[in-house]
Amino acid sequence: MISQFNFINSIATWWFSKQLSDLRLFIKNPVNTQEEQLRFLIEMATYTRFGKRYNFEKIKDIETYQKTVPLQNYETLFPYIEAMMKGEPDVLWHGRIKWFAKSSGTTSARSKFIPVTQEALELNHYQGGKDVIAFYLHNYPGSKLLKGKTLKLGGSKKLLKHQEAYVGDLSAIMIDNMPFWANMVTVPEKKTALMADWEQKLDKIIDEALRSNLSGLAGVPSWMLMFLKEVLNRTGKSNILEVWPDLEVFFHGGVSFTPYKEAYRKLFPSGEFHYMEIYNASEGFFALQDRKDADDLLLMLNYGVFYEFIPMSDYKGVHSEKVVALKDVEPGVNYAMVISTNSGLWRYIIGDTVRFTSVRPYRIKITGRTKHFINAFGEEVVIENADQAIEKAANQTGAEIKEYTIAPVFMQTDRQGAHQWLIEFDKKPDNFEKFKKILDQTLQEANSDYAAKRYKNLTMQAPIVEKAQSGLFYNWLNEQGKLGGQNKVPRLCNDRNLMEQLLELNQKL
Repeated sequence: MISQFNFINSIATWWFSKQLSDLRLFIKNPVNTQEEQLRFLIEMATYTRFGKRYNFEKIKDIETYQKTVPLQNYETLFPYIEAMMKGEPDVLWHGRIKWFAKSSGTTSARSKFIPVTQEALELNHYQGGKDVIAFYLHNYPGSKLLKGKTLKLGGSKKLLKHQEAYVGDLSAIMIDNMPFWANMVTVPEKKTALMADWEQKLDKIIDEALRSNLSGLAGVPSWMLMFLKEVLNRTGKSNILEVWPDLEVFFHGGVSFTPYKEAYRKLFPSGEFHYMEIYNASEGFFALQDRKDADDLLLMLNYGVFYEFIPMSDYKGVHSEKVVALKDVEPGVNYAMVISTNSGLWRYIIGDTVRFTSVRPYRIKITGRTKHFINAFGEEVVIENADQAIEKAANQTGAEIKEYTIAPVFMQTDRQGAHQWLIEFDKKPDNFEKFKKILDQTLQEANSDYAAKRYKNLTMQAPIVEKAQSGLFYNWLNEQGKLGGQNKVPRLCNDRNLMEQLLELNQKL
């Protein structure tokens, strides 16, 4: 039996190695690859309602595409998506669409429903998963990942009323459509993974996981951290490697890993435990960490996605005039990402911002969201700045961060403006005043606009840091019906709506 398993493992390792050699083709020819992706997308959607409206049959190159098709956001595409959800075929993509991923990235009352086609599942999301493993095995040739099971935390799905279509978290859609062999090497079983009640599901996942030999983890850092802490509570162990000695990697994405690093180091006290970041959203799988210990991601150019970029200095949403293709991007510039995909999103402003660290090959860092930033006083603080500051402050004061969010405190006649931080600590700083000072200093070092506004307190005073009650953010997500899956707390807001909700709830806990 063991020799048979080793044989299967060897075949799988060889297959993933072949995947990697195929990948190097697009790395050598990035511009040609992107041109081919656009031609494929246009061809597949030429006779859709959207394709007919914008004369796809006459589009032969990138320049014509950009001149013919206007920039889109969810609001402009929603009438098409609504028609697709009612069962109408050939709207944004050929055929009738069965799956819609419920996006969790906003605090607005109306959720976003992103179409997920069969092509997107196979050529984008699943292909991304295969390539993640291929790169991981290449970087760690002694890995035993394929000899154990990988635990995946996901969301749930539901049937649309009167339709043969489903909505749910992207993770649930992927789990429900995975081939049988993939279900054999993952935990939990499909029935458990798709349970709607997060707290009941968490108990069942722990039961199944404790009966399994885990070698990998995959999920959003915040939810995985909650799961792992429950495992320690259940087992009485001091760290996770005492529970699963063969665990060797955490594949993570969805939110920045920076605030969670110290907590995970304690859970996995071994230099042999690895972390690999992926950039996988409801709208598509876009990038992955291709090198050991790198802090940037390789942009994947052959997944049925055509990329464009808007410099944030020129960003005006769908009215932005300066939009560049991949060949014209520059390292160090903050861009809003625009995508055209094999799920029928056309010149769609996804809402994420990225910065290129390299153009040979094209590697990026996720810097934040077009809407999740603070610019109340001209300071232009993005998530990347905030994560750097909170990581340094925590490291130098022995603190451990669970969650945080930031909002502006607007100027009044009797006070300057400021940023208000609401932080839930797993472990409080040994010196709270030192923590606040390092937070402020690091932000000034990372962001010259913030530093200018903080100069001699002329525009902004020092940050106001509030301590959140234990469980605050979990309770807020619960009230919003956003437990589990890919749901997350917005880090930065340019208004005080979320902050006021959280402060009110904080007083009740």
